[in-house]
Amino acid sequence: MKVAMILAAGRGERMKPLTDQTPKPLLTVKGIPLIEHHLNKLALAGFTHVVINVAWLGEQIIHALGDGSRFNLKIHFSDEKEALETAGGIVNALPILLPLLEQQQEFAVINADIFTDFDFSALPTNLEDKLGHLILVDNPVHNPNGDFSLKGSEMHRLKKNQFTFSGIAVYHKEMFSSLIAEKSALAPLLFEKVAQNRLSGQLHNGFWFDVGTPQRLDYLNQMEI
Repeated sequence: MKVAMILAAGRGERMKPLTDQTPKPLLTVKGIPLIEHHLNKLALAGFTHVVINVAWLGEQIIHALGDGSRFNLKIHFSDEKEALETAGGIVNALPILLPLLEQQQEFAVINADIFTDFDFSALPTNLEDKLGHLILVDNPVHNPNGDFSLKGSEMHRLKKNQFTFSGIAVYHKEMFSSLIAEKSALAPLLFEKVAQNRLSGQLHNGFWFDVGTPQRLDYLNQMEI
């Protein structure tokens, strides 16, 4: 796999006032912007192209990252006039993503506002009969009930053995082929495809952190990581 998308267009309402003047992906962990941590790890994992959607203060992200050459990547920007949320942002970026795939069918998608030691080279490169593969983590305090159950690699929505979706996934391009570029969240689509047995998953037992509030960002920066 060589193509990834980073979701970076959100306003970051819960991160105010930090995001009043700075887009959330450029907030720093240990002196490095969140999004740059992802870019460095993607390059190490062998990715060559990264599509980044931007909206709120997007020009700052474009200026900060440039063409991606300092990360040994080629960065492409999907500039949204108004944030289209997660699913809408992916659909809107398809005209950029699909030509980059060439003969491939799958691409990775990563939320910009997480911090993790997950090795992106561990993502599957062939989904076989599935439309997506999600990386799950143990439930954090702010999501105690989780999102999905996992048995082997099979995903369910049972109310037991629940885990939280990490914001890291691989999707087949057909996952979004019938959708239009409008404001829409990804979660309902994921729940629909799980019910159809079209998604697989795996549990990441390493470090993962959702940087959702200023307090969490401060806590992360104080940790020994």
